[in-house]
Amino acid sequence: MYRGQVRFAALIAAIVCAGAQSPEVIFHELQSDNAPGGAALALRDGKAVFAHGYGIADLKKPGERITPETNFRLASVTKQFTAMATMLLVHDGKLRYDETLTEVFPDFPKYGEKIRIRHLLTHTSGLQDYEDLMDEQHWDPALQISDAQVLELLKHASGTKFEPGTKWQYSNSGYVLLGLIVARASGKAFDEFLHERIFAPLGMNATLAYVKGKNEVPRRAYGNTFENGAWHETDQSPTSATLGDGGVYSSVSDLAKWLRALDENKLLGADDMKQAWTPVNVPAHSVNIDGLDVGYGFGWVLDRLNGHPRMWHHGETVGFRANVQRFPDRHLSVVVLENRTEPNPRDLATKLAEIWLK
Repeated sequence: MYRGQVRFAALIAAIVCAGAQSPEVIFHELQSDNAPGGAALALRDGKAVFAHGYGIADLKKPGERITPETNFRLASVTKQFTAMATMLLVHDGKLRYDETLTEVFPDFPKYGEKIRIRHLLTHTSGLQDYEDLMDEQHWDPALQISDAQVLELLKHASGTKFEPGTKWQYSNSGYVLLGLIVARASGKAFDEFLHERIFAPLGMNATLAYVKGKNEVPRRAYGNTFENGAWHETDQSPTSATLGDGGVYSSVSDLAKWLRALDENKLLGADDMKQAWTPVNVPAHSVNIDGLDVGYGFGWVLDRLNGHPRMWHHGETVGFRANVQRFPDRHLSVVVLENRTEPNPRDLATKLAEIWLK
């Protein structure tokens, strides 16, 4: 046996003794020689104790199997990178958490005077959903909307859904604006800022915010949906070109570097990072995701699993699903990325985490 096989065999034996499901059982639905699948990672004490790929990355290339180095669209898991970019600029003195939209964008309507950067980070801005605004404008589904076009839609909106800061409602619009704010405050395109300040310093060499015609995703997985008894490629939609809310592609191998950096406070110190892990102060039970009462920081959902503090985020877009979870008291992180619409990666990631939590 190779050393890795010996470690994996020892892991399976320990799992059986602990009465937990094995990774082979957890990910059985993703195991295939001719269907899309996913990749999974468990990181303990900074070391990858489990990393595996399942299924096919590109159905047009049946031999191209998914590995831990395969890159998936992260969808809303992107928000933690957008939040970090914003926090870095606050640390640099180029932004303030209490800065308003009208300070950043002087031509923004008057209702932006009450919306602060902190509101955007915590989904308490009350901004209209740009997808709803696209529907109102009868957006051509053959065209992909850009971040700048989202800003223009919001400039023509009548106002917010509620008084900023008084309620919580998930807002992709807010994170699109954060991507634009990062670009304006830094003087660099959003994808370039992410590369220079986050991805390159951490050695995340294959991770990028994808801009069609400007960069290319290496070892790319393409998204798929199961319809009429077969898998069909559903990789892009009219909202797939926006960046701040969901445009990053990465692999479980690169995300291991990101999660390790968070554990070690490599990008920002512990005091700066406390803001990201502090639940927004809104009325009790108002932060509810899929029926779960949770907290929300800066790009992270905050709750507990089996008594352990948990920081996590889900990502979902056409053809892709993603879930990342951190358990700081156990120095444990897990990731599940899929280039398909089922099964639910949060359920799989939770089961994977429970192996080590037990």
